Amino acid sequence: MYKAPVEEIAFTLKHVAGLTPALEGGHLGDLTDDLVDAILSEAGRFATEEVAPLAEIGDRQGARFADGTVKMPDGWPALYKAWADGGWNALTAPPDFGGQGLPHMLHVAALEMWNSGSMAFAIGPTLTMGAIEALTVHGSDHLKSTYLPKMVSGEWMGSMNLTEPHAGSDLGVMKTRAERRDDGTYRLFGQKIFITYGEHDFTDNIVHLVLARLPDAPAGTRGISLFLVPKFLVGDDGSLGPRNDAYCHSIEHKLGIHASPTCTMIYGDGRFGEEAGAIGWLVGEENRGLACMFTMMNNARLAVGMQGVAIAEAATQKAIGYAKDRTQGKAPGWQGTGMSPIIEHPDVARMLLTMKVLTQGARAITYACAHAVDRAHGEEARHWSERASLLTPIAKSFATDAGVDVSSLGVQVHGGMGFIEETGAARLFRDARIAPIYEGTNGIQAIDLVTRKLPLSDGAHVRGFIAELRDIAARAGAANTPALGDTGVRLETSIADLEAATEWLLATLAEGKQAEALAGATPYQRLFGLVLTGAYLAKGALADGGDGRNAERAALCRFAAENIIGETAALRDRVMSGAASLAAARVALG
Repeated sequence: MYKAPVEEIAFTLKHVAGLTPALEGGHLGDLTDDLVDAILSEAGRFATEEVAPLAEIGDRQGARFADGTVKMPDGWPALYKAWADGGWNALTAPPDFGGQGLPHMLHVAALEMWNSGSMAFAIGPTLTMGAIEALTVHGSDHLKSTYLPKMVSGEWMGSMNLTEPHAGSDLGVMKTRAERRDDGTYRLFGQKIFITYGEHDFTDNIVHLVLARLPDAPAGTRGISLFLVPKFLVGDDGSLGPRNDAYCHSIEHKLGIHASPTCTMIYGDGRFGEEAGAIGWLVGEENRGLACMFTMMNNARLAVGMQGVAIAEAATQKAIGYAKDRTQGKAPGWQGTGMSPIIEHPDVARMLLTMKVLTQGARAITYACAHAVDRAHGEEARHWSERASLLTPIAKSFATDAGVDVSSLGVQVHGGMGFIEETGAARLFRDARIAPIYEGTNGIQAIDLVTRKLPLSDGAHVRGFIAELRDIAARAGAANTPALGDTGVRLETSIADLEAATEWLLATLAEGKQAEALAGATPYQRLFGLVLTGAYLAKGALADGGDGRNAERAALCRFAAENIIGETAALRDRVMSGAASLAAARVALG
């Protein structure tokens, strides 16, 4: 059973990602170290004692659809109510509407724990938080006063409606249309697919944020507008009124996250209301909907990264527990009687340590990204905004890839029992697989990283970041600690790989050779993630968390440096030399 690693989460936040210096510098308001610990402790308790025990029930029963309604698994509505009553939905929401206004770092740490308990549960509230953010920034005063208090409290939930059958990543070809009305409202008509928590029985009302196109809108993404479309219309006194002309047509049967209802939504076919058309209100300006939605999506990408961290942590815990109990054969040097626990076998230990490295690396990257998001609203705003922009695609992609890789290794550690559903290892593997697809596939993240994020400030920001990483490597080498082995030298070598690949990409883009640069985008993204993993593990190993785990962190750091991050050499070669062979080999695709 999953147990929230509250101490390790707190250590990473404070000593690796930057929370302690931010607190000491007064950059996070009146937040205190004691309050941080109290929030993390309670979030961990709730994830361990309330969420995790219902994960298997949710996977087995799934979300159940009948005649336009969705019934959630047994015990889940009560779980959601307890979660909302605990004030978790309001953690980072604006105080003006009942929120606590706490830093994003605490939000992502709590998200990790809830997703480890059950990714299928946590994804619903995550979308509500994103909708709150979009409305806070772009909504009219009327929309904010009408919807935000009940969304912040958790009384109502939200959803995000982008994808259509023919329009996935390319939103410019979407067909959902909106028509203006004289009363200032709009009528929406169309179909959306893959809408997470588009229908459920957690709350009485669901606030849909829907992308649609006006009749006179420009072509492509420049002609998309964002609309708020509630499941039930809301009266002037805040009470629920008639049903809006929007409903769930069906839900998908999926590889994983079975309890998360993935809905096909129909808007405006006349099933409800006096006339056809779902009633909606404009969010932001006409034809500026994509910019409004990206307010929601940027942090949603980081939230999806947390899903990867969460699954990786849960899979690692499960695999280590199994490996300690399962006996098989006799490991080299085994002195006990009978068969040895499989954790004693070198190959199993290698897999488990790889799982821990990828999990901790992904955790540190995502937390560092959240730290940059928090700091982007204060002093040195441009620097931290660029840091958040640079880290977001890496945090999303590296962490979600880690979730898949680590959960797959978890199945392998379990052996044949990992392929059997009753152990739970298979569920984690199935659940993890959607995350590299969510919120812009990891390939799209790589395109964003290379074409938009590396050139920030003409490349000055990424060069400055690499210099910071080199300083960590230098400190690891100067520590001259036997426990760190060759960490300093190995990390410096990998940073040199990153620097060479970065300069090559910047030069290639400057020459207008975009195809050549994009051929290496995905390996570059992984290269960057591995270097950050090595650097952040070294940073943690050099810190004293006061918890007596210094030796453990140093050993894991050394294992990463001497067994994992050496992959950067091959990745550098793929980035800088792979374009020609990729172009030539396309003939093999037929």
